[in-house]
Amino acid sequence: MSESLQLYSYWRSSAAYRVRIGLNLKGLEYEIVPVHLVRGGGEQHSIEYRQINPQELVPVLRHGHRRLSQSLAILEYLDEVWPERALLPSTARERQHVRALGLLVACDIHPLNNLRVLQYFEHEWNVPLPERDEWVKHWIVGGFTAAEAMLADHPSTGDYCEGSTPGYADCCLIPQIYNARRFGVDMQQFPTIQRIETACLALPAFDAARPERQPDAPAPN
Repeated sequence: MSESLQLYSYWRSSAAYRVRIGLNLKGLEYEIVPVHLVRGGGEQHSIEYRQINPQELVPVLRHGHRRLSQSLAILEYLDEVWPERALLPSTARERQHVRALGLLVACDIHPLNNLRVLQYFEHEWNVPLPERDEWVKHWIVGGFTAAEAMLADHPSTGDYCEGSTPGYADCCLIPQIYNARRFGVDMQQFPTIQRIETACLALPAFDAARPERQPDAPAPN
């Protein structure tokens, strides 16, 4: 397909980060359309953006006239439309394993500590910042403890979550590690996850997707 790709993204959104990695692994060219999730109460809540995504979330991938939401569904769409450099492995058993790892992050960790949850704690319940940070760390550590066990003891774990080729599960894991470090989680307790992180971030596709390399990232102090 020759239609252009535009990714509505926020530099620090881990869900958008997943899709950036997937697009980069596929070697696809795309334009970043920044959506600032904090400025002015959050541009995702504007009338204009609500017409793009009624959920008022990023990312959205515009492919020609199509608007695609939900990061994991977008990753699978990329594989179906551009099957080269597959993000999902070839067998049902392997696909189930990497989907389980991806869903562990996207469904069990991320929803409990994303921006709108923390903003609700702050604005509706007046939860102090230290308690909010402890909430985030608690759910990341619990999820990573399970992910570490799933990866360390699995025969198909290689340089990456699944063998010697980065893919779907790595697209999910690396952004969550970024969040973990941001909130001060001690990553030394997760040696397999750390090893996979090192291998992934050495690749140009992951390096280019880093939050600090995005056009809407704030300038370094």
